[in-house]
Amino acid sequence: MPNMRPDKVAMPVQDPAIRITNFNEVALGYTPQMAMEEATRCLHCKHQPCVSGCPVNIHIPDFIEKVAQGEFEEAYKIISLTSTLPAICGRVCPQENQCEKVCVRGIKNEPVAIGRLERFVADYHRKHNDTPFEKPRSNGHKVAVVGAGPAGLTCAGDLAKLGYQVTIFEALHVAGGVLMYGIPEFRLPKEIVQKEISHLKELGVEIITNFIVGRSDSIDSIMDEGYEAVFIGSGAGLPNFMGLPGENLIGVYSANEFLTRINLMKAYQEDSDTPVQHPTKCVVVGGGNVAMDAARCARRLGSEVHIVYRRSMEELPARKEEVEHAQEEGIIFDLLCNPVRVIGDDKGWCKQIECIRMQLGEPDDSGRRRPIPIEGSNFTIDIDCMIMAIGTSPNPLIRHTTKGLEVNRKGCIICNEDGLTSRENIYAGGDAVSGAATVINAMGAGKRAAAAIDKKLKDK
Repeated sequence: MPNMRPDKVAMPVQDPAIRITNFNEVALGYTPQMAMEEATRCLHCKHQPCVSGCPVNIHIPDFIEKVAQGEFEEAYKIISLTSTLPAICGRVCPQENQCEKVCVRGIKNEPVAIGRLERFVADYHRKHNDTPFEKPRSNGHKVAVVGAGPAGLTCAGDLAKLGYQVTIFEALHVAGGVLMYGIPEFRLPKEIVQKEISHLKELGVEIITNFIVGRSDSIDSIMDEGYEAVFIGSGAGLPNFMGLPGENLIGVYSANEFLTRINLMKAYQEDSDTPVQHPTKCVVVGGGNVAMDAARCARRLGSEVHIVYRRSMEELPARKEEVEHAQEEGIIFDLLCNPVRVIGDDKGWCKQIECIRMQLGEPDDSGRRRPIPIEGSNFTIDIDCMIMAIGTSPNPLIRHTTKGLEVNRKGCIICNEDGLTSRENIYAGGDAVSGAATVINAMGAGKRAAAAIDKKLKDK
């Protein structure tokens, strides 16, 4: 008989007053008892809508059943059948818009906490039974992967399990992509990212860092070295700006730069070789998860933080949990307003941001109500730091150095449902195709491309 408790087992978290003084993980994770109790809430529906709601098709009811029985290692084996990065997915996937969104328990009450259970299982395995993976026998085929982010890692892992010799070419000095440079330590500890990546190396995946495809060498040159297929998972690391007057003043950051300094380079640590400004009053422009990450990092550096977003709280695209955590941490939400210019001092530093208030009109192409400026409603906010978190696009380097690679007007690579691009044997997926999206969607794209590459090369 299922546990008909209406709400999820609460996730233990650091106290807000304490966590804004450190970069340690906020969510502390379930105990075995908590996990088993939450697992008993699953109804084990015959049609399993949660599985179809997962971009990597984890066998969700099956692993949850093992958790309820206390068989945590068996649960891990089930998750690992389809997911390469379970400890990461359990932390950063927007489950509320995917598997949990279609959970039957969620019709009248809260859905089963699928993400929390996945995280628990992965963490339990890592702490109690983290044995090395066995390298499969080689099938004699070579595949190159561009980018060691979630799409590239997933594609590489799936191919390696099938016996392919896989080499990942990564531009940064460490593998992980956005998992390392974009997502803060307090949401995703970097030790966990590197542990997950170490399993890929055990499968035989070679990772070459400090290699900028398009500059260090081209995709065509890589293919000339005997690689039969290439998967492009280079992400979307080119930041967008609004073109505001004063946007080039000192103290104005892209979210990419600010977060990279903090997350990848550990600039918040006293012994870091990479500097970062410790602001006293910071404005973050944007309302997505990246904006929340930037705002919460600035808060931990000691700043008062405002989030400026042109729509209302109902349209805010960030995860509900991240918004709630930001509010608990004292971050101020200035909603229905938009920046129009940045005002500087006589030394070239930003000192104020001028905004205009907005009202919502009819829905636009995104389905959300269009923000309309209210004439004469301008006001200023005092600042010494401003962070632009309004999206990113793919770096143009690869498309400029790969002849015949078709892209759309936003610079995203065009490909079919299997990830095949306009070039034979060149596949792509993740943010390089979709623009900035979620980790799990990138992983799903990597899985589909790996399956397509395998089918193509097996049929040769």
